[in-house]
Amino acid sequence: MLAGRWTTRGARAAAAIWLAAAVLGLGGCVTDKVNEVTSSVGDVFATAEPQAPRRVPLFVVSTRKGKDTNELADATKYSLQTITVPPGHSVGQIERASFGHDDPARHFTVAAFRGLDESEFKNEIASHLSGRVGSNRDVLVFVHGFNTSYDDARFRLAQVVTDGRFGGVPVLFTWPASGSLFDYEAAKESASASRDALAQALMELGDTPDIGRIHILAHSMGSWLTMEALRQDAIAGKPDLNGKLGDVMLAAPDIDVGVFRNQIAKLDASHISVLVSANDRALSLSRHLAGDRPRVGALNPKNSADKTVLDQLGVRVYDVSNEAGGIYGHSMYGDAPDVVKKIGSTIGAKRVQDSDVTAILGSRPVDDKVTVKSLPPATGAPAPASAPTPGAPPPPTVPATPEAANGSALPLH
Repeated sequence: MLAGRWTTRGARAAAAIWLAAAVLGLGGCVTDKVNEVTSSVGDVFATAEPQAPRRVPLFVVSTRKGKDTNELADATKYSLQTITVPPGHSVGQIERASFGHDDPARHFTVAAFRGLDESEFKNEIASHLSGRVGSNRDVLVFVHGFNTSYDDARFRLAQVVTDGRFGGVPVLFTWPASGSLFDYEAAKESASASRDALAQALMELGDTPDIGRIHILAHSMGSWLTMEALRQDAIAGKPDLNGKLGDVMLAAPDIDVGVFRNQIAKLDASHISVLVSANDRALSLSRHLAGDRPRVGALNPKNSADKTVLDQLGVRVYDVSNEAGGIYGHSMYGDAPDVVKKIGSTIGAKRVQDSDVTAILGSRPVDDKVTVKSLPPATGAPAPASAPTPGAPPPPTVPATPEAANGSALPLH
């Protein structure tokens, strides 16, 4: 009897410890590292002024009611913002002040904010594309995951754009991602309610004249939201966004395997890549919360059963299990320097067929609040592919590298 009482208490204590660790794990949707870090020595780009913060313009589409709330807005909000990245920024880090105000010389900051209506949003996107050539006409849409604040989302995108040397136009889609494990289901409902807004934003981008490719980087629960939005667009007759859909990279996708199979049936799987890790502790918890249903981002390509599932899905698979990305292994798309650089080189790869195409949409308006500057090309980026031969069969939908095709370690440049 005594032993029975001790066992019950011990089990409860163990459960409490496990739950606390799990909360921290899902909190890794923002980052697995401590964000409050100091700047390190060194400049990311040789072309940047040694002591000048880099200014990154971000377009933002939001379904949040307010910056610091987890409530849904009555209508979608649009804005154009400028994020500054400190000159001593380290790849994979988001430098924030541990207390007090953020200092642009040492921390990520919001330097400018301008609210837009939907029409102004579309016009500003077109104007910021004007004069750009080739892949610099591309757009990168970032959809964050669960337990991500407004600041964390916009700073993460600015960090990925900077570290990945993306030279196009970044767009953040932010939604009310509750910040507590006990709000996980509420966050899923908010994600569901945000599908229409994301689907509409993607279609508007696809309708923008002279835009290049629309790339999407989605993380965790944001991957589910992204696939749902793309599925809606496909049902509406625009499965590839008027031929503009580029790479869809799903990092640690928190999606049930069966649901993902249903979502992808409406899409061209050759656009989609998944970054998986067998060591993702946050997705292990998500699987538990979902009744022990496997999550796509936690499939292990080295396991024969999981590899069969991945092969049947027809998507590109990158195994990042061996990359350093925090103790929970859930945010390596932004935390692990090699991974974020690979993402940048993938979406920034030059395309021979439109390398000389220029977006001509009229004169870009002078905006003293927002500075637009394309980043230099990534070092070691893949060589441009040869132009397709008329009448030739489409390229295979599997990765060119044996490592990627086999789901082994992420091929890094």
